[in-house]
Amino acid sequence: MKNEETVKNWIFLAEGDLKTSEDELQMKNVVTNTVCFHAQQCVEKYLKAYLSLVNQPFGKTHDIAELIELCKKYDEDFEYLYQIKANKLTRYAVETRYPDDFYIPTIDEAKESVEIAILAKEFIKRKVNDKQKELKNDKGNNNAKTR
Repeated sequence: MKNEETVKNWIFLAEGDLKTSEDELQMKNVVTNTVCFHAQQCVEKYLKAYLSLVNQPFGKTHDIAELIELCKKYDEDFEYLYQIKANKLTRYAVETRYPDDFYIPTIDEAKESVEIAILAKEFIKRKVNDKQKELKNDKGNNNAKTR
């Protein structure tokens, strides 16, 4: 099923971003903008995995808050991501990547961005798994009704 494949691919890409952040954080001379950018990308891609699962279009955006709001249409629990300040990561999608809006995060910001990404990943991954189970149960119930 194409939708399931898309969800898997978003998660695979998100995991790679998180690994890049975590690995770079262990280096002697940490490139903090890289850590923060990939932490942001991890959260963005996990949110897009969930949105893909529920067939919610999201367009081309790096805005974590915009993606959270779309997710909240399906599950109000996504409000949690504001509590952990996941939306704060949005600034790292652009400000750390291009010379016009250049910003170099501190090492503390880099560490915090990875911590936020890990918490967001755990939360969203649980929501994706729950939603997949729910959709399978719904599909099973629909098949039973048509017999």
